[in-house]
Amino acid sequence: MLFEDFQKKNKPSDAEVKAEYNRVVAQMGAGSGGKEYKSRHILVETEDQAKALIVQINKGAKFADVAKKNSKDPGSGANGGDLGWADPAGFVPEFGNSLKSLKKGQMTQTPVKSQFGYHIILLEDSRDLKRPPPPKLEEVKEQVSQKILQDKSEAWRKNIRDKATIK
Repeated sequence: MLFEDFQKKNKPSDAEVKAEYNRVVAQMGAGSGGKEYKSRHILVETEDQAKALIVQINKGAKFADVAKKNSKDPGSGANGGDLGWADPAGFVPEFGNSLKSLKKGQMTQTPVKSQFGYHIILLEDSRDLKRPPPPKLEEVKEQVSQKILQDKSEAWRKNIRDKATIK
């Protein structure tokens, strides 16, 4: 009975529902996102190996051919170093940060060191990630209202528990 009274007295207002909806939509970043990158890489053991391969590529050798011949990456080496489209967060930080710093068609001119060895990275392309638009407020108003009421009731219960004295 007490909880039912609480629910009736604390029904979220339209303004509260709209504010919570807007907060969640903003947090989701709906309609936009980060970027994903299409790249290739060559992984070798030493910095000197990587520097020598960079020189070869700069002199006209095809990146994919050099990767097939020299990369120790078992997943991409045989495919010319092709990593496909990926979020840079999916790579080790050194690799992901270097990838994000490149322009389309650009290759790292100094080897990128990671725990796997030394990388030469070629950025082939990048694109914005698009997230689907959020549902309209009218479609989710009841769920948002329930969430607000749940949050309020949890705070109310916590307050009661905190004030309770057990003898």
